[in-house]
Amino acid sequence: MSVTRKLLQLLLFGVLTCLIHAQEPSTWQVIQEQIWNVNCIGCHIDGTTFAEQSDLILTEDAAYEELINVVPNNSTAAEDGLVRVGTEGLLSLYNSFLWEKINAPEQEHFYSDHPYYGAIMPLGLPVLTHGELNFIEEWILGGAPEEGVVADTTLLDDTTRYEPPEFVPLAPPEFGLQLQLGPFDVPPNYEREFLYWVPLDSLEFIYIKRFEIMMRPGSHHFIAYTFRNDIPPWLLPEPFVYRDLRDEFGNYIDANLIQMLYHSFGVGTQWPQLNYHFPPGTALKLNVSRGLDLNSHYINQSDTTYQGEVYLNIHYAEPEEVEAIAHTLALNNRDFILPPHDTTTVTRTYWIDEVYGQPINVFQLFSHAHEHMLDFQVYIVGGEQDGELVYFSNDWQHPPILELDPPLYLDTDQGLELVATYYNWTDEPIEFGLLGSDEMMILFGYYYTDEESSVEINPALPDVLTLHPVYPNPFNARTEIRFQLPSQRKVELTIHDLLGRQVKSLTQDVLPAGEHAAFWGGRDEENQIVSSGIYIIRLESGEQRVVRKILFLK
Repeated sequence: MSVTRKLLQLLLFGVLTCLIHAQEPSTWQVIQEQIWNVNCIGCHIDGTTFAEQSDLILTEDAAYEELINVVPNNSTAAEDGLVRVGTEGLLSLYNSFLWEKINAPEQEHFYSDHPYYGAIMPLGLPVLTHGELNFIEEWILGGAPEEGVVADTTLLDDTTRYEPPEFVPLAPPEFGLQLQLGPFDVPPNYEREFLYWVPLDSLEFIYIKRFEIMMRPGSHHFIAYTFRNDIPPWLLPEPFVYRDLRDEFGNYIDANLIQMLYHSFGVGTQWPQLNYHFPPGTALKLNVSRGLDLNSHYINQSDTTYQGEVYLNIHYAEPEEVEAIAHTLALNNRDFILPPHDTTTVTRTYWIDEVYGQPINVFQLFSHAHEHMLDFQVYIVGGEQDGELVYFSNDWQHPPILELDPPLYLDTDQGLELVATYYNWTDEPIEFGLLGSDEMMILFGYYYTDEESSVEINPALPDVLTLHPVYPNPFNARTEIRFQLPSQRKVELTIHDLLGRQVKSLTQDVLPAGEHAAFWGGRDEENQIVSSGIYIIRLESGEQRVVRKILFLK
């Protein structure tokens, strides 16, 4: 073969190669068409509240410019120095807010280390596949170009997705309270739902800045309720007892249902695990004077008995940390009937003025329904945002948790319209009910008002011996006991059991006038951990004595 002919063949091969690559779509084009268009633009399109909240449009005409080297709208991510997508290769991968938001396999890191970044995306849809994530990762590592090929499209062949890890009991919080349910049996082909009252024996409010929930597989939901102040004392249930809502034959137990009329939502989830941080400076204020009523619901569709188990960690906020008080949002529509063999859309509007009486700032929303739900939508009514969609779910088992940063401000002339669509495939009408085969239409969440916290931090110096409310109470790690003296004197601060026996001496000293603090970690004089239960704190000085009750939980 002549040299000239060989050179012509090489030249022809090069031209063909260039033509082939010229016809191959760019990596960015593949991301736009196969990932953004499929998973993201339903929310990130001009005119939607989601797009306005994030200030991010992902349609083809705007997506690249909206992402590349743009500071995110999330204030915490911006303060951390992130951009939506950087162009410096490896250096940019973990400085890209986009990568933090979509990298589901690292969600434990995401929620633990970056609790104010919002939720893993795409919201309300399955997380991106491992192939999609690998493809986007290669694009960012390649400098995130708009033109050219920097990732192999065969990566997209991997359609597996991240699966949550196996159940692991939670470690108790350092400053807070841990409550545990179970392990308990869930019979085969049975829905077990029960209540379990934990009296906290305190007249205080608690301030929650974070809570964690971990459940064994098979759970439908877990909720920790408080009781309203108007519940008659005689109606309070027996403590530390499983109160099943139905008997072994499936019949409701009325005596165990009546207390639910006095429930107020506290914290809860349908997700197998949740680690939720309230926004910085914000804490949920709960009146725990009547304890917490724990509600667990498991659905066993197998032929064998399995075990359920739930852990709840409540992390306390110091009162001086609190700048805004969070309140629970719970909009519950019970007035609907779903005809048999039909698709029905139920609509209900809740006006802010009628429900709350003042403007609210909503920073979290999530829906609650049962197996007949097809989709659950929430719209703003009234004002300039009238008709805007602010929440969507088509997953009744694990509804998305929408975190709004900045919060959604709703004035008194506005409202939230709940629109839920159901398909009743049975032969009987379906109404509101507690079973998974019944239906529900509830919107949960949290909000705060524009009023600042009125937490009392430094009360005036008293004229008499004063033992302040103990905080935290109940506790299972360490609690602080604060007291004030009107003058210098000898005091004795001791812990006693309910029979009056001394368990621990905390101080027997002469102390100056003013405020003092002591700590108790639930141990006796032999440094052994005491049993769970109610104990008495006794502060004595001369003829004066002040006592308070405290609940220790292992």
